[in-house]
Amino acid sequence: MLHLLKNVRYLVTLGILLTGLNVQASADRIELINGSVIIGTFHDADNGKIVIDTDFAGRLTIEKTLILSMDVSSPVTLQMNDGSVYETSNLVVDNQTLALHDDDANYEIDQLLRINPEPWELGKAYRHTGQASSAFSLQRGNTVLDELDYRVNSRWRSLKDRFTVNLEGEVREANRERNAENWMITGKYDRFQTGAYYWGVSASAEENRFADLDLRTAFGPYLGRSFLEGTPFELEVETGLSQVNEDFGSDVDRDYLGLTWSVRSESQYFGTASRLYVDHQGVKNLADRNNLILNTTVGLAFPLLGQIQGATEVVLDYNSGAVEGTEELDQTYRFRLGYTW
Repeated sequence: MLHLLKNVRYLVTLGILLTGLNVQASADRIELINGSVIIGTFHDADNGKIVIDTDFAGRLTIEKTLILSMDVSSPVTLQMNDGSVYETSNLVVDNQTLALHDDDANYEIDQLLRINPEPWELGKAYRHTGQASSAFSLQRGNTVLDELDYRVNSRWRSLKDRFTVNLEGEVREANRERNAENWMITGKYDRFQTGAYYWGVSASAEENRFADLDLRTAFGPYLGRSFLEGTPFELEVETGLSQVNEDFGSDVDRDYLGLTWSVRSESQYFGTASRLYVDHQGVKNLADRNNLILNTTVGLAFPLLGQIQGATEVVLDYNSGAVEGTEELDQTYRFRLGYTW
């Protein structure tokens, strides 16, 4: 009996040792140019960065140009800068050169675009992203105020094109009387060209009851360019022409060709978890130099819990052709709460 127990204990000890050796052997390994060695589990690679999960420091993000050698034991799919796609059972980087065991091709690590790309990154599908958010305020006492602001943004992106739909609006009552009610919906289609350029068409409809605007519609083409895409600071600039029709309740209706422009930028200046953004659009009536419409939103978004996000915003709406008796400039300061996907 004693002999049997010793044998069992021996087998258990041997099993533990073999398990430990197997875990160590299957672990992914990265060696940096400065000689540092990181052991962990490979997670992802994109935008010039390698992501690895470690036991000692959690998830680490490493610039690929800092990597001297790398050994990933799990099967991976590689997408190169020239569009080539390789599937390999074991990824090895030696002296900043990719050695593909399943193929004869060799690439420098700088030529690696991403590892395990999503279907849309291979041109096989669309990536759907968006956000739904609102700002609601209640005030009771000498002044009774109810205000609801809502916004829904949705985007479908492929390697060749992009669809965007935006809906936003506001309803406000003060002392049981409604003094603001407006909405605007915009749809856009972008077609990407060589490099960072793209062309597109945009259509929008807008109503602002208390600015005497029954309906404003606009439709037209534009040219755009992306700057620093995939970096902590991204910028898109667009300019084009649009046919604008404005129907007013009491004023004379307008129909004109407008010069349009748009500037959208995002920055992770305050950290990767936050987002500083600016969204600006303008329309200039080419037949009336005094008719100018500007819409500018500046905000800071930050995560709260999971995919729930908060944001503080300043919104400036300017219309030099506003109907007599209404303000040319509207200023709004708000805190938003939303869900991203």
